[in-house]
Amino acid sequence: MSIKYILITDIGSTTTKALLFQEIDGAWSLVSHGEASTTVENPYNDVMIGVWNSVEQLEKKCNLSLLQGDIDHFDIINAKYLSTSSAGGGLQMVVCGHVGRISAISAQRAALGGGAVLLDVFSADDGRSLFQRLEKLRSLKPDIILLSGGVEGAEPGLFLIEMCDFIRSAQPKSKFGYQYTLPIIYAGTSKAVDMVNDLLGDRFTVKVVENLRPTFQDENIEPTRNAIHSLFIEHVMEHAPGYAQLKEVVSIEMLPTPVAVGEILTAYAKQKNKNLLCIDIGGATTDVFSILDGKLHRTVSANYGMSYSIGHVTTIAGYDNLQRWLPAGRIERKEMLDIIGNKLIRPTKLPVTEEELLVEQSVCREALRLAFVDHVEIAKSNKKQVFAQNELIEHDQKVTIESYNTIIGSGGALSHAPQKRQTAQILIDAFEPVGLTYLMVDTNFMLPHLGIFSKLDVEAAIHIASSECLLTLGTVIAPTGYGVEGTKALMIRFSNSSGFTNEIVGLWGELICYQPDEFEALDIEITVFGTAKWSQKKQSRNVDIGICGFYIDLRGRPLNKFYCQPDYRK
Repeated sequence: MSIKYILITDIGSTTTKALLFQEIDGAWSLVSHGEASTTVENPYNDVMIGVWNSVEQLEKKCNLSLLQGDIDHFDIINAKYLSTSSAGGGLQMVVCGHVGRISAISAQRAALGGGAVLLDVFSADDGRSLFQRLEKLRSLKPDIILLSGGVEGAEPGLFLIEMCDFIRSAQPKSKFGYQYTLPIIYAGTSKAVDMVNDLLGDRFTVKVVENLRPTFQDENIEPTRNAIHSLFIEHVMEHAPGYAQLKEVVSIEMLPTPVAVGEILTAYAKQKNKNLLCIDIGGATTDVFSILDGKLHRTVSANYGMSYSIGHVTTIAGYDNLQRWLPAGRIERKEMLDIIGNKLIRPTKLPVTEEELLVEQSVCREALRLAFVDHVEIAKSNKKQVFAQNELIEHDQKVTIESYNTIIGSGGALSHAPQKRQTAQILIDAFEPVGLTYLMVDTNFMLPHLGIFSKLDVEAAIHIASSECLLTLGTVIAPTGYGVEGTKALMIRFSNSSGFTNEIVGLWGELICYQPDEFEALDIEITVFGTAKWSQKKQSRNVDIGICGFYIDLRGRPLNKFYCQPDYRK
């Protein structure tokens, strides 16, 4: 029997998580995991201490020698070692663009797709004074600045010169200190390369890549994303405490954590032929990934989270939107606000009472909804953009929830909900899926690990994602339109090859959760009535069930506010 091992760590801002995978006779599986506090910041200032502690925990669980040496200088033995990282806040970037609606938006897409946390976007037409821009940039301490401007072949305009002067005058410093030469990626018109080097080259490390905007209608993001990744590894990581040693230990080049997540999601979506939306909600931020026709889009909503940002979510969503998800008459507004206030005081405290859980899950719905709104603005297809009369016109091609056939939830509030049905309900309420949509949850928080694993064996990584990471919750069937409450909206016939059959008639206003005893895939035939809208009057599909079964959502699209509290029936 042949056994091989791969050890992978994801070095997060607070926790370093180590996973051990083994291959036995060609089949890969997860063995175990270990966790420890990340040690990139004071008082340790050495990321390798957290790596050692997490791997040492794994050794004890698996009775396998993986560490050689001591905590001050060690190597990994008996396994290939890979790592991803978002420690120290991850890769933090500032974007400076020529015109906000064109160059800066393209640069924003490139930065987010490159795995960055976007600190701010500056453009010559952003409405801020020079003093306001200078003060803001000096306070941010980015790892990289991305500068763009002008379509290919255009002469450098005054706006681009103004951006260069602004960066030079601000003299921004990195979070790694004054001895670090801050890198600038220039991705604008090639006719401005000499000017950019003259204005910025003596104070910054300037890296020139192909223009982000070859024409007004086209984007060319990939060269910029590659440059971001390269600078993160070669330039930024060199100055982070302990990363120089880490680079010597890993078997292949490290990846920023969001890049790794994007890698496995893209590979999974391609193999499964899915357009998918994956949303990872944390304490302070919400990361959104989507794969549309094989193309990755990513956004980060920096103030939508479940602990440190819960007050911001409450303010932006509004009390009425939060209360609509709570049982009528059970939790008054004052009690809801008290629970949210206590969470702000003790952000790491988990809900103890049912009321606390209900309020937090209400906040989760709104945070997901708001983060998706942000995501749609960045993920809009740019294939049908036209620049005319100094305005970027976007034709009818837009990204909506109908663009996706799979929704994946990740993060503690979703992955660790007391019941999987609660997770499914949150995803349905937050995103209001239309048509036939699969719901999944990331159960083991291993997407970053599988992303870098895919660089060695993409088929094995997808297999582990399918079998040990992504759990199918159920399938949502939701027509568009509205109808009179209690009147017939649709009929669904279920059957399988074993002779099982059933029929459900759904009425407007209902959210039906149907979990058949048969767990093999079912053939379904959908017939809609009256004002209910479906792609066809009758549609037959073969559908996987999932652990929660089928949800038939007849509360209307957009969701009728009177139906937020569903009346389940089987």
